[in-house]
Amino acid sequence: MKRTTKVSLGLFATWAVSDIEELWTTSRNSKDVLRKLPKAVPVPDVLRREGISQRHVVTSVAMMGLVMGAAAALGVRSGARSPVFRGVLLGFGLHGFGHLAMAAAARQYVSGLATAPTMVIPFWLWARKELAEEGITDIDRTAIAIAAAGVSLLMGIHGLTYQLLKQ
Repeated sequence: MKRTTKVSLGLFATWAVSDIEELWTTSRNSKDVLRKLPKAVPVPDVLRREGISQRHVVTSVAMMGLVMGAAAALGVRSGARSPVFRGVLLGFGLHGFGHLAMAAAARQYVSGLATAPTMVIPFWLWARKELAEEGITDIDRTAIAIAAAGVSLLMGIHGLTYQLLKQ
């Protein structure tokens, strides 16, 4: 199997395994974490009070799975040269640091904390090394812009799920 194919499929596989933790823990963990957010952060009051339902978590993870699957497929098809694949890879790696930062800010476990330092960040570092051997980087304007858009995408997925489920 080509190195770029391993990295592309590895992105989806690592995302899937790491999201098992989020499927398992987000609903329980969200009530406490959302309650601690500053009031300036636009979160519906019902979510601050009750947290995110398991149905919401499952729906959101499924939507993100479509995005991650499409990015991985683009990676395989393009030999990891697709700007979308490279941006998603960059965003995935950086999001691992986001989980660490959220846990530090909350001073408690947050969903994703267990797999961020053990799977997400190590995979990303390995993938970057492997792609560098092929002359491919995930640090250029396009990849950075796509990675940055990932934050809006995540908020959009949660907003859409909230509207669809009304929870």
